[in-house]
Amino acid sequence: MGLRYNPTHRNLARFPLAVPDWGELIKLTVALVVIVEPFGTVPLFLGVLGTSPPGVQAKAARSAAITVFAVLGLSALAGDTILALFGISIGSFMVGGGLLLLILSVSMLQAKESRIRQTPEEVAEANQSQAIGVVPIGLPLLAGPGAISTVIIYAHETGGEMPGLLALLVPVAVVAGVVWMTLRSAGAIARRMGTTGLNIMTRVMGLILAALAVEIMARGLLQLFPGLGA
Repeated sequence: MGLRYNPTHRNLARFPLAVPDWGELIKLTVALVVIVEPFGTVPLFLGVLGTSPPGVQAKAARSAAITVFAVLGLSALAGDTILALFGISIGSFMVGGGLLLLILSVSMLQAKESRIRQTPEEVAEANQSQAIGVVPIGLPLLAGPGAISTVIIYAHETGGEMPGLLALLVPVAVVAGVVWMTLRSAGAIARRMGTTGLNIMTRVMGLILAALAVEIMARGLLQLFPGLGA
């Protein structure tokens, strides 16, 4: 799952970096879009700002996108350092992160908002906040624990070298762009898709996320218990 900068290198944990594996970057982009799930934020966004002037909605959408890029970008650049600081092995983090994504996917399959992403208290705060694009929509609703964990896992597999970490900013920027476009068009999306359409999309993304979570957990278990792969 890592960024395979040297396809002839057999160490799947750390690679000498030269040319990014665009296939892996595309895979990360898809994974982050599924985890961030900007379409699932449309009802909350409209519930809070549906009667606001278009300029206010546009500003909130831009703030959310910038927050997503800043949080996930920082996770990519500093995530490996944070793991080392706390002495957390990548195997343990992958199992924990995969479990977190699996719990989130179950909520998505039920078309429910997981408390991992947002609590009732944060919903109430959003209704009073003047900067909901940053909190709670940008963080933690969009750039939540699941997305942060996924970026840190990919960052570790680059070997911690700056070219590889900077390459991770490409999918992060794409996801931030998707967030911006989705929230900018929230009204049109809600009218065209309706509640049923949004729920169907959420369930499909939940199924994809469940498969991704199992893959991450399996790789983590192999890191912790190499004998499982024998």
